[in-house]
Amino acid sequence: MKATAKKYILNFKQASGTSRGVMTEKETWFLILEKDGKKGIGECCIFRGLSYDDRLDYSDKMQEVCSWIEAGKQVDELWEMLREWPSIQFGVEQAFLSLESHNPFILFPSLFTRSQAAIPINGLVWMGSKEFMKSQIDDKLANGFNCIKLKIGAINFQEELDLIQYIRSKYPKEVIEIRVDANGGFASIEALSKLCQLSELELHSIEQPIKQKQYDSMSELCKNTPLPIALDEELIGVVNLLDKENLLDKIKPQYIILKPSLIGGFKGSGEWIRLAEERNIGWWITSALESNIGLNAIAQWTFTLNSKMPQGLGTGALFINNVNSPLEVRKGKLWYNEKSKWQDNLLFLIKF
Repeated sequence: MKATAKKYILNFKQASGTSRGVMTEKETWFLILEKDGKKGIGECCIFRGLSYDDRLDYSDKMQEVCSWIEAGKQVDELWEMLREWPSIQFGVEQAFLSLESHNPFILFPSLFTRSQAAIPINGLVWMGSKEFMKSQIDDKLANGFNCIKLKIGAINFQEELDLIQYIRSKYPKEVIEIRVDANGGFASIEALSKLCQLSELELHSIEQPIKQKQYDSMSELCKNTPLPIALDEELIGVVNLLDKENLLDKIKPQYIILKPSLIGGFKGSGEWIRLAEERNIGWWITSALESNIGLNAIAQWTFTLNSKMPQGLGTGALFINNVNSPLEVRKGKLWYNEKSKWQDNLLFLIKF
């Protein structure tokens, strides 16, 4: 078997703001396997500044993984060897599934890949000026989303409350579900007060109100919050099963959010789901600025989980140089249009 790793830079259509700053480009890697005339592809979606495996020797590790694969290592053994490299775990899982599939882009055949069912998703509103965020809200509502997610923490908090009130003045919670994501932007001392103000607007939940690794503070917040809290960044870097159990038992969140690129792919996410369900903790799946290669894999896998909640998928349209794919967002749902084709020159991307 031949294994090749190629770096690829995704360029945003417009600068996208988060509490960690404004992004104009996004690094990712493609892992390509070739055997007996067949090819498989997976995406190792490194998220600089956020991924647990954001290391200077990432390129060297990718080449080492290629050597392991060519030496005969199989996917389960590789996954365990890569516990400290969650984004590469994800890419390895995809690449092997892709190689073994009849169609390299159909990893989990289902009603979704046959265009007979779709995945409900939230409409994401990026940080920016109040006017910019309001225009996004109007666009999402006009396009049929019934779940809106706002990234908050970039502008004045009262202005953010005003934006949420703008939605609520038009639609009650029974019609539009609102989620907010603080990306750890609140100070611990002010978090509960802000959660109380947000709860008055009948939100579904808030993601990561304070920065991760403040275990006592987060535990107290989850215990006293009037608004359900979802852990997100808190899961990053927690790679061993016992540590995952201890984290959930310590904090006792209402929800956890699973980003396969950041927490070890399908297997790593599956571990979190099992532990959460044993503790009556809710969950949903979110993408993490993958290209359409990784997003396709996440979406197909997510559909197999049979969750009825809106998922955090559908970021592929953010980039000007993404891979053209059959993934389409229509009326607040992610569809796989089987009549559409994957980009004919996809190999150009991975051959350079």
